[in-house]
Amino acid sequence: MIILGIDYGDARTGIAACDKTEFLSSPVCVIKESYMPKLIDKICDVITEKNPELIVVGLPKNMDGTLGFRAQACTEFAQELEKVSGIKTQLWDERLTSVIAHRQLQMNGRREKKHKDVVDAAAAVEILQSFLDSRKNKI
Repeated sequence: MIILGIDYGDARTGIAACDKTEFLSSPVCVIKESYMPKLIDKICDVITEKNPELIVVGLPKNMDGTLGFRAQACTEFAQELEKVSGIKTQLWDERLTSVIAHRQLQMNGRREKKHKDVVDAAAAVEILQSFLDSRKNKI
């Protein structure tokens, strides 16, 4: 099934998607929008294009596993997105995904000044790939 991965942020939100075989997560886009209703409208455009059956939203846990203020914002976002889109959302631990995304971009020769434009999509890829790998391990 096609699944979207979302790295929700205050100013930029990264979107990734996987293929029907759930083998590989790939970046789709970064949406630069801070107003949640407009952001959800733009994500709904991606949903129309990609036709996912599930949306995985990164849940920023603290390193000790507790949930902080940002986790509450992501939970509310996921609930609103599910309500508006009609597609089930699932929260997924996103600890260190931005760090991993920055490292991947550096290893691929991307200059750090340019990371801001793509790191959120790369983090969404990491969130979704982690989710996909977890599903494979359960089978």
